[in-house]
Amino acid sequence: MSAITTLQKGDSLEPVTLEPVSRIDLIKYAGASGDYNPIHTIDEEAEKAGLPGIIAHGMWTMGNLAKLFTLYYEEGFIQDYSIRFKGMVFLGDVLTLHAVLVEEDEHEMAFDVQAVNQNDEAVIKGKVLFSRKVPTY
Repeated sequence: MSAITTLQKGDSLEPVTLEPVSRIDLIKYAGASGDYNPIHTIDEEAEKAGLPGIIAHGMWTMGNLAKLFTLYYEEGFIQDYSIRFKGMVFLGDVLTLHAVLVEEDEHEMAFDVQAVNQNDEAVIKGKVLFSRKVPTY
């Protein structure tokens, strides 16, 4: 693992590919988040809502993007996070997370981030502002 602070503008973090989305992932997330909307866990309810099947919580997908930065927690932290939802995530989808450094200064690094499904379709896109820790002596 190289230091995040060695990246140059245009460099990418190592992509992260998640396991296929499972019903149990979404049931666990519903319990953790308190979002019990049945379109996320019950096929019949999703279909009644006009969906082809259950869909992942948007915030579940968004939260997973933080996995791109977990290797670097000793160097800094996610200060700000903004996301646009671009598509639905279904059971069995395999998401790959990406981050590209677009701006930096001595204190912060700005990344364009996205999650794409197995068809290389973006399901979310956004920005992450990563604050570098100030060394203490």
